[in-house]
Amino acid sequence: MRLPRPRPRPRSLAGQLFAMQVVLVAAVVAGCALFAYADDRDQAEETARRQATATATAVARSPSVVDAARSKDPTAALQPYAASLTGDSGVTFVTIMAPDGTRWTHPEPDEIGRTYLGHIDAARRGETYTETYRGTLGPSVRTVAPVFDRGRVVGLVSAGITVDRISEQLGQQVTALLGMAGAALALGGAGTYVINARLRRHTHGMNAGELSRMHDYHEAALHAVREGLVMLDGRRRIALINDGARELLGLGDDVVGTPVAELGLPASLTGALLGAEQRVDELHLTADRVLVVSTRPVVGGERRGTVVTLRDHTELQALSGELDSERGFTQALRSQAHEAANRLHTVVSLIELGRVDEAVEFATAELELAQALTDRVVDAVGEPVLAALLLGKAARANERGVELVLTPDSRIDDGVLPPALPARDLVTILGNLIDNALEAARGTHAARVTVTARADGDAGELLLRVADSGPGVGPDDHDAVFERGWSTRGPGRGLGLALVRQAARRARGTIELGRGPEGGAAFTVRLPLGGHRAAEPAGATAGVTAGGEGEAP
Repeated sequence: MRLPRPRPRPRSLAGQLFAMQVVLVAAVVAGCALFAYADDRDQAEETARRQATATATAVARSPSVVDAARSKDPTAALQPYAASLTGDSGVTFVTIMAPDGTRWTHPEPDEIGRTYLGHIDAARRGETYTETYRGTLGPSVRTVAPVFDRGRVVGLVSAGITVDRISEQLGQQVTALLGMAGAALALGGAGTYVINARLRRHTHGMNAGELSRMHDYHEAALHAVREGLVMLDGRRRIALINDGARELLGLGDDVVGTPVAELGLPASLTGALLGAEQRVDELHLTADRVLVVSTRPVVGGERRGTVVTLRDHTELQALSGELDSERGFTQALRSQAHEAANRLHTVVSLIELGRVDEAVEFATAELELAQALTDRVVDAVGEPVLAALLLGKAARANERGVELVLTPDSRIDDGVLPPALPARDLVTILGNLIDNALEAARGTHAARVTVTARADGDAGELLLRVADSGPGVGPDDHDAVFERGWSTRGPGRGLGLALVRQAARRARGTIELGRGPEGGAAFTVRLPLGGHRAAEPAGATAGVTAGGEGEAP
């Protein structure tokens, strides 16, 4: 069984362009050669006419020719003279004749005395006449000029160059022309080969169809990928960007060609995109999102650019924050369960000892102490998510030896918060603020964290304030405290307040840093309710109370 012969692979794009360019160069060279040949032929004929005219005119005006024309034997005097005027560098023939056309001289002596072949009427009238005519020597370009003696035509002079001599001279020029054309063709072919060899390296030997399919696949894959993809050229300008990256970075459709430094991205993200080193899974914050950024330089003998991938980490980061809160709440409940078991054993032991009154008194005191904050939170905060968060943080604060206080003016009824203000953002804001306050207040004298959560219908805003009894934040750090990575507790921290600012900004709210009533930091977040839209502060950073101090994240 004969196997089918494999179909030949189409010629590569570089090969096709090479063939086309060679044909084009050959056509251009051939056209130029033909044009040059036609031009040289016309110039050769014109040169022959001018040379024949100059010779005939000069001979006709020679005094010796006039004297010989009046003599009895003009041939004896004129034949040697006419023969001396012809040669390789001059005209082919000089014929001197009587006014009736009888030849006195001729390059072939046998033709002397015979009638001149050609038109002489114009010359007999005293005019100089040029024509191309076939004579005894073959076709020639000739000029006939009259010989005057006292105003009367006493003879005629014909000087000419045969077409064969013109063709011979033209042939020499054509040989040189063909040599130059061949050299031009060889040089053009060599240059085309070099250019197409470079093109072949860049196209990896693919043909036009393969490149077209690759482009189509590339476009389809680029827009189908949900993650963001950005390609930067060597000058750190956007060379290519897909729809996912535009959405994640908040960019328009006309950003291709724009330098990264002019995109208005956060400073940390801009620095990551401009950096020369490879980056893997770095967290960066924009106005509305938490992004995981990875960069990889494109190197091919020289730095050609950078490939950047972006993944949206916003929801995962929020879920991680909620998970941390739930984990802390669980640990607090486990600790409380352990403490409750100890108290229960104490009550049982008192009863066994017959001290019933002391057992009742001890149990009642513990119950009132545990129920006081729960009742206060439930009465003041009708929003179930915030109430659960506050109860969990209260248990965590109790475990750390910090008193968590809900101010008397706190009040959020159930159903007050609009759907546009998601509970997840409230958990991010209030949970991170309380966590930072607990860290700051722990270990201080009279460790306390004061929380205010109030929905103000008249002002159309939700106010969340968390103050602590910690050392506060220095005035020089008021702006830096909201930046990702800024922390006084070592590396790997400093994301909480950045997420708080991002969530507040996403809800069109503001965040302020000031001094709390107990000397520590006080963070105040104001979020618009309903149709009210709070003005976003300049620089997209919360306003800072003058002279205020706060706590580092």
